[in-house]
Amino acid sequence: MFFFAALAMIRSFFFKPSDASNVAAIPEGEYDPAVWGRRYPLQYASFQKNLEMFASPTDFGGSVKFQHSLRQPEILTNFKGNAFSKDYTEDRGHPYSLTDLKESKRVTPQSPGACITCKTANIAGIFTEAGWAYAKKPLTELFAKSRHAIGCANCHNPSTMELRVANPAFIEAMSRRGIDVTKASREEMRTYVCGQCHAEYYLESDTSRVIMPWDKGLHPEQIYAYYSTRPGGFEGDWVQPDSQTIMLKAQHPDFEIQSTGTHARAGISCADCHMPYMREGGRKYSSHWVTTPMKNTDASCRRCHPEDAKMLLERVKSTQKSVWELQHIAGTRIAKAHETIAKAIASKTINQEELEKAREHLRRAQWYWDFVASENSMGFHNPPLCLNILGQSIDLAHRAVESAVKAAGPVP
Repeated sequence: MFFFAALAMIRSFFFKPSDASNVAAIPEGEYDPAVWGRRYPLQYASFQKNLEMFASPTDFGGSVKFQHSLRQPEILTNFKGNAFSKDYTEDRGHPYSLTDLKESKRVTPQSPGACITCKTANIAGIFTEAGWAYAKKPLTELFAKSRHAIGCANCHNPSTMELRVANPAFIEAMSRRGIDVTKASREEMRTYVCGQCHAEYYLESDTSRVIMPWDKGLHPEQIYAYYSTRPGGFEGDWVQPDSQTIMLKAQHPDFEIQSTGTHARAGISCADCHMPYMREGGRKYSSHWVTTPMKNTDASCRRCHPEDAKMLLERVKSTQKSVWELQHIAGTRIAKAHETIAKAIASKTINQEELEKAREHLRRAQWYWDFVASENSMGFHNPPLCLNILGQSIDLAHRAVESAVKAAGPVP
């Protein structure tokens, strides 16, 4: 741990930000990354690479838009009754954030404006104009005010180029944890600007305000405990119609999982790995091609890890394969639990106490499974945590089946 912390300090020293005299101010309210690119061509050129779509070198993730249910058919059962059973595609790069939202089958005329929060560079202006009132406006109305996808303004102060957080939900959530993001160090901000959107959230029942559920902590068990208090009347995201269980839908909790992983504990930020420092023509800049470190292991990984690129890739692939195998087992066991509870409900004599036990086991099992399944690293951000909660998920799914069988009573 000391070794990685020392390397992080060395990195910070040798790859510190460019001199402030080189900063070119951008007008406040300018959200077009092409305009920023005229002043910062190296960063913009790398940002444009986010338009490329490619399969992941580890077989997991990548930026090719495909339906997850083709690889994980259990999704169709586990998310039955939820829009994710109709459309659950792999994420593409940031420039596609608005396009993908507009094209998603999960979006309907009833979708709230809150859905725009992490999809557009215009969010700072939208929030300044309307405050949280925007969250309950029709999403289609906000599309007209959101001309640009995720871009420079989401993470940078246009006058100083200093990193900033634009998502009000993240600022509020961190404040409730006693953290003032405006006083964060630059290295902390190199994680916060990513974590402001790559995080779990829910929409407040009456206002649709975006809330990140971190009041009890970032661990999935702590977040589950928070949701169990029914905050503001929020009970869950939907009811699975077969098991008739109130379920929770996890939303890409990269920040939560990464925060207690080895790299985070060593002081390594998200940007250190996913937006490494580069040099071109004697000029140093941070790559804005936000992609897997496996696409550029020399800049992303080998500044700290001396192993060759092939060995590093095999290490990542091995970890992700182990997580995937448990994730798939957990998902299929959960689907079985939904089906078993449905059969119990249909029985003539049913033990309600055992039925509620089964539903609680199932709700928790699916939450743990989805916490890993919806995260973007296939467990690599924090392998011990992900393997642990997947193991718990499998156990809880089995317990849900056992309770459902007891609830149905003996077979005649």
